[in-house]
Amino acid sequence: MSDYNYEKDPQASYDAAPALKKVDPESSQQGYTTLSERRRAALEEIDNASFNRFHVKACAVAGVGFFTDAYDIFAISMAATMIGYVYGKGGKNTNNQDLGIKVSHSVGTFIGQLLFGWLADVVGRKRMYGLELIIIIIGTLGQAVAGRGPGVNIYGVLIMWRFIMGLGIGGDYPLSAVITSEFASKRIRGRMMTAVFASQGWGNLAAAIVAICAVTGFKHQIQNDSGNYLHVDYCWRILIGMGCVPGAIALYFRLTIPETPRYTMDIERNVKQASQDVDTYLTTGTFVVDPDAPVQRAEAPKASLKDFRRHYGQWKHGKVLFGCAWSWFALDIAFYGLGLNSSIVLTQIGFGSATTGTAAQKVYTNLHNVAVGNIILAVAGLIPGYWCSFLLIDKIGRKPIQFMGFILLTGIFCALGFGYNKLTATSGGRAGFVALYCLANFFQNFGPNTTTFVIPGEIAPTRYRSTFHGISAASGKLGAIVAQVGFAKMIDIGGKTGSKAFLPHILEIFAFFMATGIASTALIPETNQLSLEEIGGEDQDNFIKESPINKETSSA
Repeated sequence: MSDYNYEKDPQASYDAAPALKKVDPESSQQGYTTLSERRRAALEEIDNASFNRFHVKACAVAGVGFFTDAYDIFAISMAATMIGYVYGKGGKNTNNQDLGIKVSHSVGTFIGQLLFGWLADVVGRKRMYGLELIIIIIGTLGQAVAGRGPGVNIYGVLIMWRFIMGLGIGGDYPLSAVITSEFASKRIRGRMMTAVFASQGWGNLAAAIVAICAVTGFKHQIQNDSGNYLHVDYCWRILIGMGCVPGAIALYFRLTIPETPRYTMDIERNVKQASQDVDTYLTTGTFVVDPDAPVQRAEAPKASLKDFRRHYGQWKHGKVLFGCAWSWFALDIAFYGLGLNSSIVLTQIGFGSATTGTAAQKVYTNLHNVAVGNIILAVAGLIPGYWCSFLLIDKIGRKPIQFMGFILLTGIFCALGFGYNKLTATSGGRAGFVALYCLANFFQNFGPNTTTFVIPGEIAPTRYRSTFHGISAASGKLGAIVAQVGFAKMIDIGGKTGSKAFLPHILEIFAFFMATGIASTALIPETNQLSLEEIGGEDQDNFIKESPINKETSSA
Protein backbone atom coordinates (compact mmCIF):
# COMPACT_ATOMS: atom_id res chain seq x y z
CA MET A 1 0.00 0.00 0.00
CA SER A 2 1.16 3.52 -0.73
CA ASP A 3 1.39 6.42 1.70
CA TYR A 4 0.24 8.75 -1.07
CA ASN A 5 -1.49 11.78 0.43
CA TYR A 6 -4.55 12.48 -1.70
CA GLU A 7 -5.46 15.54 0.37
CA LYS A 8 -2.27 17.39 -0.58
CA ASP A 9 -2.28 16.42 -4.25
CA PRO A 10 -5.64 14.93 -5.28
CA GLN A 11 -4.94 15.13 -9.00
CA ALA A 12 -1.57 13.42 -8.94
CA SER A 13 -2.64 9.78 -9.10
CA TYR A 14 -3.75 7.68 -12.02
CA ASP A 15 -5.82 10.32 -13.77
CA ALA A 16 -2.67 12.34 -14.52
CA ALA A 17 -1.14 9.36 -16.28
CA PRO A 18 -2.12 8.02 -19.72
CA ALA A 19 -4.87 5.43 -19.76
CA LEU A 20 -2.56 2.85 -21.29
CA LYS A 21 1.09 3.25 -20.47
CA LYS A 22 3.75 1.87 -22.75
CA VAL A 23 4.35 -1.74 -21.89
CA ASP A 24 7.62 -2.43 -20.18
CA PRO A 25 9.05 -5.72 -21.49
CA GLU A 26 10.49 -6.77 -18.14
CA SER A 27 7.19 -6.14 -16.36
CA SER A 28 5.36 -7.95 -19.12
CA GLN A 29 7.50 -11.00 -18.61
CA GLN A 30 6.55 -10.97 -14.94
CA GLY A 31 2.90 -11.08 -16.01
CA TYR A 32 1.85 -7.82 -14.33
CA THR A 33 1.19 -5.43 -17.19
CA THR A 34 -1.74 -6.81 -19.19
CA LEU A 35 -4.33 -7.05 -16.42
CA SER A 36 -3.16 -3.83 -14.77
CA GLU A 37 -3.51 -1.89 -17.98
CA ARG A 38 -6.86 -3.51 -18.77
CA ARG A 39 -8.13 -2.47 -15.33
CA ARG A 40 -6.80 1.05 -15.78
CA ALA A 41 -8.47 1.39 -19.19
CA ALA A 42 -11.80 0.04 -17.88
CA LEU A 43 -11.76 2.48 -14.97
CA GLU A 44 -11.06 5.37 -17.31
CA GLU A 45 -13.97 4.32 -19.50
CA ILE A 46 -16.30 4.39 -16.50
CA ASP A 47 -14.95 7.69 -15.17
CA ASN A 48 -15.19 9.52 -18.50
CA ALA A 49 -18.39 7.96 -19.84
CA SER A 50 -21.15 10.22 -21.10
CA PHE A 51 -24.50 10.09 -19.34
CA ASN A 52 -26.41 7.18 -20.90
CA ARG A 53 -29.54 5.11 -20.46
CA PHE A 54 -27.85 2.71 -18.08
CA HIS A 55 -27.09 5.64 -15.74
CA VAL A 56 -30.77 6.57 -15.92
CA LYS A 57 -31.76 3.00 -15.07
CA ALA A 58 -29.35 2.83 -12.13
CA CYS A 59 -30.67 6.11 -10.71
CA ALA A 60 -34.30 5.06 -11.18
CA VAL A 61 -33.89 1.61 -9.64
CA ALA A 62 -31.99 2.95 -6.62
CA GLY A 63 -34.21 6.03 -6.34
CA VAL A 64 -37.46 4.06 -6.10
CA GLY A 65 -35.98 2.30 -3.09
CA PHE A 66 -35.25 5.59 -1.35
CA PHE A 67 -38.72 6.86 -2.25
CA THR A 68 -40.09 3.78 -0.47
CA ASP A 69 -37.74 4.22 2.49
CA ALA A 70 -38.77 7.83 3.08
CA TYR A 71 -42.45 7.06 2.62
CA ASP A 72 -42.30 4.24 5.19
CA ILE A 73 -40.19 6.22 7.65
CA PHE A 74 -42.06 9.50 7.68
CA ALA A 75 -45.60 8.18 7.20
CA ILE A 76 -45.44 7.10 10.84
CA SER A 77 -45.40 10.74 11.94
CA MET A 78 -49.00 11.02 10.71
CA ALA A 79 -49.99 7.39 11.27
CA ALA A 80 -48.99 7.59 14.94
CA THR A 81 -51.63 10.26 15.54
CA MET A 82 -54.26 8.04 13.90
CA ILE A 83 -53.13 4.98 15.87
CA GLY A 84 -53.41 7.02 19.06
CA TYR A 85 -57.04 7.87 18.34
CA VAL A 86 -57.91 4.22 17.70
CA TYR A 87 -55.85 2.34 20.28
CA GLY A 88 -54.46 4.90 22.71
CA LYS A 89 -55.93 5.59 26.11
CA GLY A 90 -57.86 8.84 25.96
CA GLY A 91 -57.42 9.11 22.20
CA LYS A 92 -53.64 9.41 22.13
CA ASN A 93 -50.51 7.31 22.54
CA THR A 94 -48.49 7.42 25.71
CA ASN A 95 -44.95 8.75 25.35
CA ASN A 96 -43.56 5.21 25.50
CA GLN A 97 -46.02 3.89 22.91
CA ASP A 98 -45.26 6.78 20.57
CA LEU A 99 -41.54 6.28 21.10
CA GLY A 100 -41.75 2.54 20.47
CA ILE A 101 -43.47 2.73 17.08
CA LYS A 102 -41.23 5.60 15.93
CA VAL A 103 -37.84 4.39 17.11
CA SER A 104 -38.19 0.67 16.35
CA HIS A 105 -37.47 1.13 12.64
CA SER A 106 -34.37 3.17 13.53
CA VAL A 107 -33.02 0.30 15.62
CA GLY A 108 -33.63 -2.11 12.74
CA THR A 109 -32.07 0.33 10.27
CA PHE A 110 -28.97 0.67 12.45
CA ILE A 111 -28.43 -3.10 12.39
CA GLY A 112 -29.31 -3.38 8.69
CA GLN A 113 -26.81 -0.71 7.67
CA LEU A 114 -23.94 -2.44 9.43
CA LEU A 115 -24.95 -5.94 8.31
CA PHE A 116 -25.75 -5.22 4.66
CA GLY A 117 -22.83 -2.82 4.36
CA TRP A 118 -20.45 -5.59 5.35
CA LEU A 119 -22.21 -8.29 3.32
CA ALA A 120 -22.13 -6.20 0.13
CA ASP A 121 -18.33 -6.09 0.38
CA VAL A 122 -18.07 -9.79 1.17
CA VAL A 123 -20.55 -11.49 -1.17
CA GLY A 124 -21.22 -8.73 -3.70
CA ARG A 125 -23.51 -5.80 -4.38
CA LYS A 126 -25.68 -7.71 -6.87
CA ARG A 127 -26.30 -10.69 -4.60
CA MET A 128 -27.62 -8.47 -1.80
CA TYR A 129 -29.52 -5.94 -3.92
CA GLY A 130 -33.23 -6.67 -3.89
CA LEU A 131 -33.10 -8.76 -0.70
CA GLU A 132 -33.39 -5.61 1.39
CA LEU A 133 -36.41 -4.49 -0.67
CA ILE A 134 -38.12 -7.83 -0.04
CA ILE A 135 -37.63 -7.31 3.70
CA ILE A 136 -39.11 -3.79 3.44
CA ILE A 137 -42.19 -5.07 1.58
CA ILE A 138 -42.79 -7.85 4.12
CA GLY A 139 -42.36 -5.47 7.07
CA THR A 140 -44.69 -2.89 5.54
CA LEU A 141 -47.44 -5.40 4.79
CA GLY A 142 -47.09 -6.82 8.29
CA GLN A 143 -47.80 -3.40 9.79
CA ALA A 144 -50.80 -2.79 7.56
CA VAL A 145 -52.54 -5.99 8.69
CA ALA A 146 -51.38 -5.92 12.32
CA GLY A 147 -54.06 -6.76 14.86
CA ARG A 148 -54.47 -7.32 18.56
CA GLY A 149 -55.98 -9.93 20.80
CA PRO A 150 -56.27 -10.89 24.47
CA GLY A 151 -52.60 -11.89 24.51
CA VAL A 152 -51.29 -9.54 21.82
CA ASN A 153 -50.74 -5.80 22.12
CA ILE A 154 -51.10 -3.84 18.88
CA TYR A 155 -48.14 -1.64 19.79
CA GLY A 156 -45.89 -4.65 20.31
CA VAL A 157 -46.90 -6.08 16.92
CA LEU A 158 -46.25 -2.76 15.18
CA ILE A 159 -42.88 -2.40 16.87
CA MET A 160 -41.87 -5.87 15.67
CA TRP A 161 -42.88 -5.22 12.06
CA ARG A 162 -41.31 -1.77 11.98
CA PHE A 163 -38.07 -3.27 13.26
CA ILE A 164 -38.13 -5.83 10.43
CA MET A 165 -38.91 -3.09 7.92
CA GLY A 166 -35.99 -1.09 9.34
CA LEU A 167 -33.58 -3.94 8.63
CA GLY A 168 -34.43 -3.66 4.94
CA ILE A 169 -34.27 0.12 4.91
CA GLY A 170 -30.84 -0.09 6.54
CA GLY A 171 -29.60 -2.34 3.77
CA ASP A 172 -30.79 0.08 1.11
CA TYR A 173 -28.45 2.88 2.22
CA PRO A 174 -25.01 1.35 1.56
CA LEU A 175 -26.16 -0.78 -1.38
CA SER A 176 -27.83 2.02 -3.35
CA ALA A 177 -25.07 4.52 -2.58
CA VAL A 178 -22.22 2.22 -3.59
CA ILE A 179 -23.89 0.77 -6.68
CA THR A 180 -24.67 4.26 -7.95
CA SER A 181 -21.19 5.63 -7.25
CA GLU A 182 -19.39 2.66 -8.81
CA PHE A 183 -21.38 2.89 -12.05
CA ALA A 184 -21.20 6.70 -12.33
CA SER A 185 -18.67 8.75 -14.25
CA LYS A 186 -16.76 11.19 -12.07
CA ARG A 187 -18.21 14.24 -13.84
CA ILE A 188 -21.79 13.41 -12.82
CA ARG A 189 -21.31 11.10 -9.84
CA GLY A 190 -22.48 13.65 -7.29
CA ARG A 191 -25.65 14.42 -9.23
CA MET A 192 -26.45 10.74 -9.76
CA MET A 193 -26.09 9.95 -6.06
CA THR A 194 -28.04 13.07 -5.09
CA ALA A 195 -30.84 12.20 -7.53
CA VAL A 196 -31.14 8.81 -5.82
CA PHE A 197 -31.17 10.33 -2.35
CA ALA A 198 -33.52 13.17 -3.38
CA SER A 199 -36.21 10.56 -3.92
CA GLN A 200 -36.65 10.77 -0.15
CA GLY A 201 -38.29 14.16 -0.58
CA TRP A 202 -40.85 12.78 -3.01
CA GLY A 203 -41.49 9.83 -0.68
CA ASN A 204 -42.13 12.20 2.20
CA LEU A 205 -44.52 14.26 0.06
CA ALA A 206 -46.28 11.13 -1.22
CA ALA A 207 -46.93 9.95 2.36
CA ALA A 208 -48.59 13.27 3.20
CA ILE A 209 -50.67 13.17 -0.01
CA VAL A 210 -51.85 9.60 0.66
CA ALA A 211 -52.72 10.61 4.23
CA ILE A 212 -54.84 13.55 3.12
CA CYS A 213 -56.53 11.43 0.43
CA ALA A 214 -57.37 8.69 2.92
CA VAL A 215 -58.67 11.12 5.54
CA THR A 216 -60.68 13.10 2.97
CA GLY A 217 -62.08 9.91 1.47
CA PHE A 218 -63.48 8.89 4.85
CA LYS A 219 -64.44 12.42 5.89
CA HIS A 220 -68.12 11.76 6.34
CA GLN A 221 -67.58 8.47 8.20
CA ILE A 222 -64.92 9.93 10.51
CA GLN A 223 -67.09 12.92 11.40
CA ASN A 224 -69.93 10.57 12.27
CA ASP A 225 -67.98 7.81 14.03
CA SER A 226 -69.51 7.10 17.43
CA GLY A 227 -66.26 7.03 19.35
CA ASN A 228 -64.82 3.78 17.91
CA TYR A 229 -62.70 5.47 15.21
CA LEU A 230 -63.23 2.56 12.82
CA HIS A 231 -62.53 4.63 9.73
CA VAL A 232 -59.46 6.26 11.28
CA ASP A 233 -58.20 2.68 11.64
CA TYR A 234 -58.74 2.23 7.90
CA CYS A 235 -56.84 5.43 7.20
CA TRP A 236 -53.57 4.55 8.92
CA ARG A 237 -53.59 1.03 7.47
CA ILE A 238 -54.05 2.43 3.96
CA LEU A 239 -51.33 5.01 4.59
CA ILE A 240 -48.80 2.43 5.79
CA GLY A 241 -49.79 -0.32 3.34
CA MET A 242 -49.39 1.87 0.25
CA GLY A 243 -45.68 2.06 1.09
CA CYS A 244 -45.05 -1.41 -0.36
CA VAL A 245 -46.38 -0.54 -3.84
CA PRO A 246 -43.31 1.31 -5.23
CA GLY A 247 -41.04 -1.30 -3.67
CA ALA A 248 -42.90 -4.11 -5.41
CA ILE A 249 -42.61 -2.26 -8.74
CA ALA A 250 -38.84 -1.85 -8.38
CA LEU A 251 -38.10 -5.35 -7.07
CA TYR A 252 -37.59 -7.08 -10.44
CA PHE A 253 -35.13 -4.43 -11.63
CA ARG A 254 -33.11 -4.66 -8.43
CA LEU A 255 -32.85 -8.41 -8.63
CA THR A 256 -31.61 -8.19 -12.23
CA ILE A 257 -29.17 -5.28 -11.95
CA PRO A 258 -25.61 -6.38 -12.84
CA GLU A 259 -22.60 -6.48 -10.56
CA THR A 260 -20.52 -3.32 -10.58
CA PRO A 261 -17.31 -3.54 -12.64
CA ARG A 262 -15.26 -2.23 -9.74
CA TYR A 263 -16.43 -5.06 -7.49
CA THR A 264 -15.74 -7.60 -10.24
CA MET A 265 -12.22 -6.22 -10.73
CA ASP A 266 -11.08 -5.38 -7.23
CA ILE A 267 -12.84 -7.97 -5.06
CA GLU A 268 -13.72 -10.88 -7.37
CA ARG A 269 -10.40 -10.02 -9.13
CA ASN A 270 -11.80 -10.89 -12.55
CA VAL A 271 -10.45 -7.98 -14.59
CA LYS A 272 -11.27 -9.50 -17.98
CA GLN A 273 -14.96 -9.94 -17.17
CA ALA A 274 -15.18 -6.44 -15.69
CA SER A 275 -13.64 -4.80 -18.74
CA GLN A 276 -16.09 -6.67 -20.98
CA ASP A 277 -18.96 -5.54 -18.74
CA VAL A 278 -17.87 -1.90 -19.05
CA ASP A 279 -17.75 -2.06 -22.84
CA THR A 280 -21.17 -3.70 -22.98
CA TYR A 281 -23.06 -1.38 -20.65
CA LEU A 282 -21.55 1.75 -22.20
CA THR A 283 -22.70 0.72 -25.68
CA THR A 284 -25.95 -1.19 -25.15
CA GLY A 285 -26.91 -0.51 -21.53
CA THR A 286 -27.00 -4.27 -20.84
CA PHE A 287 -24.68 -6.97 -19.57
CA VAL A 288 -23.80 -10.32 -21.07
CA VAL A 289 -21.92 -12.81 -18.93
CA ASP A 290 -20.54 -15.95 -20.54
CA PRO A 291 -20.41 -18.66 -17.85
CA ASP A 292 -18.01 -20.73 -19.99
CA ALA A 293 -15.50 -17.93 -20.54
CA PRO A 294 -12.05 -18.47 -18.97
CA VAL A 295 -11.55 -16.50 -15.78
CA GLN A 296 -8.38 -14.49 -15.26
CA ARG A 297 -7.86 -13.83 -11.58
CA ALA A 298 -5.65 -10.96 -10.50
CA GLU A 299 -3.85 -10.60 -7.22
CA ALA A 300 -5.21 -7.54 -5.41
CA PRO A 301 -5.43 -6.31 -1.82
CA LYS A 302 -8.01 -8.37 0.05
CA ALA A 303 -10.39 -7.22 2.76
CA SER A 304 -9.76 -8.58 6.23
CA LEU A 305 -10.10 -7.36 9.79
CA LYS A 306 -6.33 -6.99 10.00
CA ASP A 307 -6.18 -5.02 6.76
CA PHE A 308 -9.13 -2.84 7.83
CA ARG A 309 -7.38 -1.99 11.10
CA ARG A 310 -4.14 -1.27 9.28
CA HIS A 311 -5.82 0.94 6.69
CA TYR A 312 -8.03 2.94 9.05
CA GLY A 313 -5.43 2.88 11.80
CA GLN A 314 -3.60 5.48 9.73
CA TRP A 315 -4.75 8.95 10.78
CA LYS A 316 -5.21 10.14 7.19
CA HIS A 317 -7.85 7.42 6.66
CA GLY A 318 -9.15 7.06 10.21
CA LYS A 319 -10.01 10.75 10.52
CA VAL A 320 -12.09 10.52 7.35
CA LEU A 321 -14.11 7.60 8.77
CA PHE A 322 -14.63 9.49 12.03
CA GLY A 323 -15.50 12.72 10.21
CA CYS A 324 -18.13 11.03 8.02
CA ALA A 325 -19.61 9.04 10.91
CA TRP A 326 -19.84 11.98 13.32
CA SER A 327 -21.22 14.37 10.68
CA TRP A 328 -24.04 11.94 9.93
CA PHE A 329 -24.65 11.31 13.65
CA ALA A 330 -24.88 15.04 14.41
CA LEU A 331 -27.13 15.75 11.42
CA ASP A 332 -29.61 12.97 12.21
CA ILE A 333 -30.02 14.16 15.78
CA ALA A 334 -31.95 17.10 14.33
CA PHE A 335 -33.20 15.59 11.06
CA TYR A 336 -35.09 12.71 12.65
CA GLY A 337 -35.82 14.60 15.85
CA LEU A 338 -37.87 16.97 13.71
CA GLY A 339 -38.95 14.72 10.84
CA LEU A 340 -40.59 12.03 12.96
CA ASN A 341 -42.20 14.60 15.26
CA SER A 342 -43.35 17.23 12.77
CA SER A 343 -46.96 16.66 13.86
CA ILE A 344 -46.02 17.52 17.45
CA VAL A 345 -44.18 20.66 16.40
CA LEU A 346 -47.04 21.80 14.14
CA THR A 347 -49.61 21.20 16.86
CA GLN A 348 -47.49 22.89 19.52
CA ILE A 349 -47.33 26.14 17.57
CA GLY A 350 -51.07 26.09 16.95
CA PHE A 351 -51.05 24.81 13.37
CA GLY A 352 -53.69 22.17 12.82
CA SER A 353 -55.43 22.18 16.21
CA ALA A 354 -59.22 22.09 15.83
CA THR A 355 -61.12 24.30 18.28
CA THR A 356 -64.73 23.99 17.10
CA GLY A 357 -67.13 21.19 16.23
CA THR A 358 -68.00 17.85 17.78
CA ALA A 359 -65.32 15.49 19.06
CA ALA A 360 -65.49 13.43 15.85
CA GLN A 361 -65.29 16.56 13.69
CA LYS A 362 -62.22 17.72 15.61
CA VAL A 363 -60.58 14.36 14.93
CA TYR A 364 -61.11 14.80 11.20
CA THR A 365 -59.88 18.41 11.24
CA ASN A 366 -56.77 17.54 13.22
CA LEU A 367 -55.82 14.65 10.93
CA HIS A 368 -56.52 16.68 7.81
CA ASN A 369 -54.47 19.64 8.99
CA VAL A 370 -51.55 17.51 10.13
CA ALA A 371 -51.38 16.01 6.63
CA VAL A 372 -51.62 19.46 5.03
CA GLY A 373 -48.89 20.72 7.34
CA ASN A 374 -46.58 17.90 6.27
CA ILE A 375 -47.25 18.71 2.61
CA ILE A 376 -46.30 22.33 3.26
CA LEU A 377 -43.09 21.31 5.02
CA ALA A 378 -42.13 18.92 2.21
CA VAL A 379 -42.83 21.37 -0.60
CA ALA A 380 -41.41 24.43 1.15
CA GLY A 381 -38.24 22.90 2.53
CA LEU A 382 -37.43 19.25 1.88
CA ILE A 383 -37.81 18.91 -1.90
CA PRO A 384 -36.24 22.26 -2.92
CA GLY A 385 -33.28 21.53 -0.65
CA TYR A 386 -32.55 18.20 -2.29
CA TRP A 387 -32.68 19.62 -5.79
CA CYS A 388 -30.50 22.62 -4.97
CA SER A 389 -27.91 20.08 -3.89
CA PHE A 390 -28.46 18.21 -7.14
CA LEU A 391 -27.78 21.32 -9.22
CA LEU A 392 -24.65 22.43 -7.36
CA ILE A 393 -22.94 19.38 -5.86
CA ASP A 394 -20.75 18.73 -8.92
CA LYS A 395 -20.02 22.44 -9.35
CA ILE A 396 -19.10 23.77 -5.92
CA GLY A 397 -18.31 20.41 -4.31
CA ARG A 398 -19.52 18.34 -1.38
CA LYS A 399 -17.53 19.92 1.42
CA PRO A 400 -18.64 23.57 0.87
CA ILE A 401 -22.29 22.45 0.82
CA GLN A 402 -21.86 20.50 4.06
CA PHE A 403 -20.03 23.37 5.76
CA MET A 404 -22.67 25.86 4.68
CA GLY A 405 -25.52 23.63 5.83
CA PHE A 406 -24.14 23.00 9.30
CA ILE A 407 -23.32 26.69 9.83
CA LEU A 408 -26.77 27.91 8.79
CA LEU A 409 -28.55 25.14 10.72
CA THR A 410 -26.67 26.14 13.86
CA GLY A 411 -28.02 29.67 13.51
CA ILE A 412 -31.57 28.57 12.62
CA PHE A 413 -31.88 26.20 15.58
CA CYS A 414 -30.50 28.86 17.92
CA ALA A 415 -33.23 31.21 16.66
CA LEU A 416 -35.93 28.54 17.01
CA GLY A 417 -34.83 27.49 20.47
CA PHE A 418 -33.84 30.74 22.17
CA GLY A 419 -36.62 32.70 20.47
CA TYR A 420 -39.29 30.02 20.88
CA ASN A 421 -41.50 31.78 23.43
CA LYS A 422 -41.57 35.07 21.55
CA LEU A 423 -42.11 33.41 18.18
CA THR A 424 -45.07 31.32 19.36
CA ALA A 425 -46.75 34.10 21.35
CA THR A 426 -48.47 35.74 18.36
CA SER A 427 -49.91 34.62 15.05
CA GLY A 428 -47.22 36.57 13.17
CA GLY A 429 -44.53 34.98 15.31
CA ARG A 430 -45.92 31.51 14.65
CA ALA A 431 -45.75 32.20 10.93
CA GLY A 432 -42.10 33.17 11.44
CA PHE A 433 -41.53 29.95 13.37
CA VAL A 434 -42.96 27.89 10.50
CA ALA A 435 -40.77 29.82 8.03
CA LEU A 436 -37.63 29.09 10.08
CA TYR A 437 -38.71 25.46 10.45
CA CYS A 438 -39.02 25.19 6.66
CA LEU A 439 -35.60 26.83 6.27
CA ALA A 440 -34.17 24.21 8.63
CA ASN A 441 -35.63 21.49 6.41
CA PHE A 442 -34.25 23.26 3.33
CA PHE A 443 -30.69 23.58 4.61
CA GLN A 444 -30.66 20.08 6.00
CA ASN A 445 -31.17 18.82 2.46
CA PHE A 446 -29.23 21.57 0.69
CA GLY A 447 -26.52 20.66 3.13
CA PRO A 448 -25.39 17.75 5.28
CA ASN A 449 -28.36 15.43 4.85
CA THR A 450 -27.38 15.00 1.20
CA THR A 451 -23.60 15.18 1.50
CA THR A 452 -23.39 12.75 4.42
CA PHE A 453 -24.99 10.20 2.09
CA VAL A 454 -22.86 11.02 -0.96
CA ILE A 455 -19.36 11.30 0.51
CA PRO A 456 -19.21 7.89 2.30
CA GLY A 457 -20.22 6.21 -0.96
CA GLU A 458 -17.15 7.66 -2.69
CA ILE A 459 -14.36 7.90 -0.19
CA ALA A 460 -13.26 4.35 0.68
CA PRO A 461 -11.40 1.69 -1.35
CA THR A 462 -13.68 -0.71 -3.24
CA ARG A 463 -13.11 -3.54 -0.79
CA TYR A 464 -14.38 -1.39 2.12
CA ARG A 465 -16.66 1.08 0.34
CA SER A 466 -19.96 -0.49 1.38
CA THR A 467 -18.71 -1.25 4.90
CA PHE A 468 -17.55 2.36 5.25
CA HIS A 469 -20.93 3.66 4.11
CA GLY A 470 -22.72 1.24 6.43
CA ILE A 471 -20.70 2.42 9.45
CA SER A 472 -21.31 6.08 8.60
CA ALA A 473 -25.03 5.53 7.98
CA ALA A 474 -25.38 3.49 11.18
CA SER A 475 -23.78 6.33 13.10
CA GLY A 476 -26.46 8.59 11.67
CA LYS A 477 -29.17 6.16 12.68
CA LEU A 478 -27.70 6.06 16.17
CA GLY A 479 -28.22 9.82 16.19
CA ALA A 480 -31.84 9.28 15.15
CA ILE A 481 -32.34 6.83 18.03
CA VAL A 482 -30.77 9.26 20.51
CA ALA A 483 -32.98 12.06 19.17
CA GLN A 484 -36.15 9.99 19.40
CA VAL A 485 -35.48 8.70 22.90
CA GLY A 486 -34.36 12.14 24.04
CA PHE A 487 -37.35 13.85 22.42
CA ALA A 488 -39.78 11.46 24.11
CA LYS A 489 -38.15 11.47 27.54
CA MET A 490 -37.26 15.15 27.85
CA ILE A 491 -40.04 16.97 26.04
CA ASP A 492 -42.26 17.44 29.12
CA ILE A 493 -39.49 18.42 31.54
CA GLY A 494 -40.50 21.57 33.40
CA GLY A 495 -44.23 21.08 32.87
CA LYS A 496 -47.05 18.58 33.19
CA THR A 497 -47.39 15.57 30.91
CA GLY A 498 -48.30 16.69 27.40
CA SER A 499 -47.12 20.25 27.95
CA LYS A 500 -44.09 19.93 25.63
CA ALA A 501 -42.42 22.47 27.95
CA PHE A 502 -38.88 21.37 27.08
CA LEU A 503 -39.29 21.73 23.30
CA PRO A 504 -37.37 25.05 23.14
CA HIS A 505 -34.37 23.47 24.89
CA ILE A 506 -34.46 20.45 22.57
CA LEU A 507 -34.15 22.86 19.64
CA GLU A 508 -31.16 24.48 21.41
CA ILE A 509 -29.57 21.03 21.80
CA PHE A 510 -30.04 20.50 18.08
CA ALA A 511 -28.08 23.74 17.52
CA PHE A 512 -25.19 22.39 19.59
CA PHE A 513 -24.95 19.22 17.50
CA MET A 514 -25.05 21.24 14.28
CA ALA A 515 -22.03 23.17 15.57
CA THR A 516 -20.14 19.91 16.15
CA GLY A 517 -20.90 18.99 12.55
CA ILE A 518 -18.94 22.02 11.41
CA ALA A 519 -15.85 20.65 13.17
CA SER A 520 -16.25 17.09 11.86
CA THR A 521 -16.65 18.34 8.29
CA ALA A 522 -13.12 19.78 8.50
CA LEU A 523 -11.79 16.20 8.72
CA ILE A 524 -13.29 15.17 5.37
CA PRO A 525 -11.48 15.78 2.04
CA GLU A 526 -13.23 17.11 -1.05
CA THR A 527 -14.22 14.37 -3.49
CA ASN A 528 -15.64 16.46 -6.33
CA GLN A 529 -14.49 15.53 -9.86
CA LEU A 530 -12.04 12.88 -8.59
CA SER A 531 -12.16 9.21 -9.50
CA LEU A 532 -13.02 6.74 -6.75
CA GLU A 533 -9.48 5.37 -6.99
CA GLU A 534 -7.93 8.81 -6.50
CA ILE A 535 -10.15 9.43 -3.48
CA GLY A 536 -9.25 6.04 -1.97
CA GLY A 537 -5.63 7.16 -1.73
CA GLU A 538 -3.98 3.87 -2.74
CA ASP A 539 -1.20 3.31 -5.27
CA GLN A 540 -2.96 2.34 -8.50
CA ASP A 541 0.21 1.60 -10.51
CA ASN A 542 0.93 -1.47 -8.40
CA PHE A 543 -2.59 -2.26 -7.24
CA ILE A 544 -2.95 -5.62 -8.99
CA LYS A 545 -0.72 -8.38 -10.27
CA GLU A 546 -1.53 -11.34 -12.45
CA SER A 547 -2.26 -14.48 -10.48
CA PRO A 548 0.44 -17.18 -10.58
CA ILE A 549 -2.27 -19.59 -11.79
CA ASN A 550 -2.86 -17.42 -14.85
CA LYS A 551 0.89 -17.27 -15.55
CA GLU A 552 1.16 -21.05 -15.40
CA THR A 553 -1.83 -21.39 -17.72
CA SER A 554 -0.33 -18.91 -20.17
CA SER A 555 2.99 -20.78 -20.14
CA ALA A 556 1.25 -24.06 -20.85
